[in-house]
Amino acid sequence: MEIRHLLTFQTIIEIGSYTGAASKLGYTQSTITSHIQALKHEIGGELFTYVKRKLQLTHLGKELIPLAEDLLSTHEQIKNMRTAQDVNGVLKVAAPESLTISRLSPIIREYSLKYPHVKLILTNGTCGQNQFDLISGRVDVALMVYPELQVEKCIHYPLIEERIVLVGSHEGPDHFDDYKKNANNYFFITNEEGCGYRSMFEKCLLKHDIHGFQTMELWSIEAIKQTVLSGLGFAVLPYITVKEEVNKGKLKILGHTEQFDPIYSHMLVKREKWLSPAVEAFAEIVLREIGTGTLSQR
Repeated sequence: MEIRHLLTFQTIIEIGSYTGAASKLGYTQSTITSHIQALKHEIGGELFTYVKRKLQLTHLGKELIPLAEDLLSTHEQIKNMRTAQDVNGVLKVAAPESLTISRLSPIIREYSLKYPHVKLILTNGTCGQNQFDLISGRVDVALMVYPELQVEKCIHYPLIEERIVLVGSHEGPDHFDDYKKNANNYFFITNEEGCGYRSMFEKCLLKHDIHGFQTMELWSIEAIKQTVLSGLGFAVLPYITVKEEVNKGKLKILGHTEQFDPIYSHMLVKREKWLSPAVEAFAEIVLREIGTGTLSQR
């Protein structure tokens, strides 16, 4: 059994196909197939099967995942023994747009200046997608804006409670009650499903039996704010993302009687026997700039 065979196995799981794994690793598809065949003969059974033309892990393949992760992590640690204090390589971070535009810019700038030999790749996605990408190995660090979390296979860093506010246009009503009375005339302007604070607010509407609002789903927080400015409706956003517009009088925070569940920023790192210096350095800066420094491992 060779390390490259296990890396091929892990990459197929990450990408979802032999062809994609071959492209990422720079192999021919026949090489990918030979690697999996070698593992199959070594372990004594099929690792993948096809169900309705879709590649699926067998039971044996699922059992191999944590063992392969441990071996690859140990191999990475051995490779880096000589340069254990050097921070280099590639760091992949997934974050929701709200944190990217409101909190991450100075962190990324500091990190890039301090560790110029690290290639930092930042992707934006919903909180659920970011967590999935972390567990599946697509990213090294996942940031989320979500209620309290119970997570497995991760090191969980609670960061800070995010103030969630209802905002409307400067010319619109001052209180959410006025929007409720004329629900048919206003849109609930929000981002895509899977967003933590959107889900929280929608549960709040159900809890208080509030109906009638049409939902306008937009692609970015900036688009949401501009649409609210036009007077079409209201939005529910972290205060940090609308602070500038509120201070300039372009948007206003709406009064409301509904009680919102608390929402927090979180950082998740996949639990490994060895964390790369690049991941540790990034986590250190995030905790200093945003977090409480409290580490919760579950």
